[in-house]
Amino acid sequence: MRFDLEFPIFKIISQVADDLGNDAYIIGGYVRDLLLNRPSKDIDIVVIGSGIELAGNVAEKIGKNTKVKVFKNFGTAMLRYKEWEIEFVGARKESYCRNSRKPIVENASLEDDQKRRDFTINALALNLGKNNFGHLIDPFNGLNDLKNRLIKTPLDPDITFSDDPLRMMRAIRFATKLQFRIDPSSYNAIKRNKERIKIVSKERITDELNGIILADKPSIGFMILFDTGLLDIIFPQMVQLKGAEFIEGKGHKDVFFHTLEVLDNVAASSENLWLRWAAILHDIAKPKTKRFVEASGWTFHSHEFQGAKMVSTIFRQLKLPLNEKMDYVKKLVLLHLRPIALVENIVTDSAIRRLLFEAGNDIDDLMLLCSADITSKNQKKVNKYLNNFELVKKKLVEIEEKDRVRNWQPPISGDIIMDTFDISPGKNVGIIKNAIREAILEGEISNNYDEAYLFMIEQGKKLGLTKKK
Repeated sequence: MRFDLEFPIFKIISQVADDLGNDAYIIGGYVRDLLLNRPSKDIDIVVIGSGIELAGNVAEKIGKNTKVKVFKNFGTAMLRYKEWEIEFVGARKESYCRNSRKPIVENASLEDDQKRRDFTINALALNLGKNNFGHLIDPFNGLNDLKNRLIKTPLDPDITFSDDPLRMMRAIRFATKLQFRIDPSSYNAIKRNKERIKIVSKERITDELNGIILADKPSIGFMILFDTGLLDIIFPQMVQLKGAEFIEGKGHKDVFFHTLEVLDNVAASSENLWLRWAAILHDIAKPKTKRFVEASGWTFHSHEFQGAKMVSTIFRQLKLPLNEKMDYVKKLVLLHLRPIALVENIVTDSAIRRLLFEAGNDIDDLMLLCSADITSKNQKKVNKYLNNFELVKKKLVEIEEKDRVRNWQPPISGDIIMDTFDISPGKNVGIIKNAIREAILEGEISNNYDEAYLFMIEQGKKLGLTKKK
């Protein structure tokens, strides 16, 4: 099979490789995505020779101050051409030590290089030689696996996954992203080799996990992670959500499956990775807070508070960023029941103000998460909740336009309080500031300087403070 490689860069690489007397090939993801008619901006070039030398000569041919990044430790080089990122590497074969996924690398043939690839669909290559330009080289029937939507290792999957256990995560990521099946022999090999994942750094595991979470339907990957036993090793708290318990005929929903539904619902509306993490963690404390009460059945009181506390532990465990991203997830987990409570009760202006005050600029994401959290099998109930949610959203807009409490800044600062009453920093300053905030949130005064100033004077009098002359 031959392909028409229309982009000029391929002709340039072909010519330069020929001038150097080297054979060069496009390999891996770009070829796979070309065959799947998917967009791709990364191009991997493998050369029988020096990838660094080929990259340098291609950059000279392109001109226009094209810069080459060289990674000597890996024997690779990378350059940018228009919207593409092109990586060059010499063909190689790899061997592994038992306790490390870092390979011992040797120069090799194209065939050896294709054998070391993780999956048959990533071992496909296109010849850039003048005589066979665009010719597909497919020694492992990767084209057939693409047609059958199958993830399969080129060689013995037990060896492939034991040598580099991260490939187990990659198999699941590709199966999720492409919505392919994992070949039964490869699937069972993941189950057998799952413990090997422990030699891989948490950072690399989490990179792959995030790739699964960012897929169109992340539940596919989490179901495979669960079934193969990998999830219990890399993220045990999520496995603890699995199962439904019944006492006296009263049961609760399987929180694991519910969480995956919420995650898929969020994924259908937002590509925000951290909002998706909030979906994953919104009920994470339910196993810890689960209680059976005879009169009313199962309760999960304070699971939102306990869940928010668990976020930092899980972020540290998975080497996720301990910064504003974590704080954002914590906030959404903590507040995820609040809009539901507004739907169930009479919506007061005060309750709306408090929600806006606490959620700030994340209010829209919080509302999206809460809408996604409605997963009842009773469609009538779901429709009722969603209709009520629209009323809450409308009220949020009205209150914000009137009272401006989103990302609220107090109209009266601590400095104004101290200057007005001629007092030093201390307890009374905090009491007055809190009283002003509560009065605004309760609607007793408007969110402006003049009303807040008069209210401050009254509060000062109650504390025995007098305005300085």
